[in-house]
Amino acid sequence: MSVPLTLLGLLEREPSHGYDLKRDYDAFFGRGKPLPFGQVYSTLSRLARDGKVVISDVAPGSGPDRKRYIITDLGATEVEQWLTQPVDPEPHLQTVLFAKVVLALMLDRPAAEYLDTQRRAHLHRMRELTEIKRAGSLVDALLADHGLYHLEADLRWIEMTGARLDALRKEVRS
Repeated sequence: MSVPLTLLGLLEREPSHGYDLKRDYDAFFGRGKPLPFGQVYSTLSRLARDGKVVISDVAPGSGPDRKRYIITDLGATEVEQWLTQPVDPEPHLQTVLFAKVVLALMLDRPAAEYLDTQRRAHLHRMRELTEIKRAGSLVDALLADHGLYHLEADLRWIEMTGARLDALRKEVRS
């Protein structure tokens, strides 16, 4: 999971304070592993340093000042590039792919196209593993089978998610 890119995607949706970003991150992507506040603010500091976000206003709070962050054109370009690149097919892919699908829907991007791109990447990798299985040793075949079974599960998830995009869009945009 790329925390900086996910926070940038949330900021592209709307300018936010760090507290709001943490709340949204945890609600959509942090199930079972909430994002620590320190990580949110250190990540926002690095994104500001790198010109990917700017602070729009600062308001006093009961603790530290509340800063409102806005994504820059550079940050938005990085989110666009990240969303359009397929994730390397591997076990446990759903976490990153799920984040990309949800952010694409939040940002009114073509989530179905991202799923199609990912499906093609998976099928390509499955063809490679099938060739390894055909030409390799028993060890190669067993390792290839392991990878193929994971990729098949990912493909089932991609299909199921594609069929539920309209419902998911409504849920994440409410």
